[in-house]
Amino acid sequence: MKTCPECGDKIVGRIDKKFCSDACRNSYNNRINKDSKNLIRNTNNRLRKNYRILEELNPDQKTKTSRAKLIEKGLDFNYFTSIYTTKAGTVYYFVYDQGYLPLEGDYFALVKRENQ
Repeated sequence: MKTCPECGDKIVGRIDKKFCSDACRNSYNNRINKDSKNLIRNTNNRLRKNYRILEELNPDQKTKTSRAKLIEKGLDFNYFTSIYTTKAGTVYYFVYDQGYLPLEGDYFALVKRENQ
């Protein structure tokens, strides 16, 4: 007789069934994945916030802003989705399609990448 790994009740039904109910399956998986889910949720929240900041400061697809303005808005420079390096060696940091390029004097060029 198989028992549910979450509550210990007897499992009735298909031979490959692992849990007695959807509630037990969800409870078990939520408990097992809790740490990684928090990490992923926190990372996604930071990316989402960075994206909103870049989008707000760059309504016309291309502009310039200061490091102070980005920090004031709460941009976390540790979170981005990709890095693009041009043939000339210029490095852009992107959060999805919103990017920034460090310039001299604590300024940044903000760009929006065209859909690829």
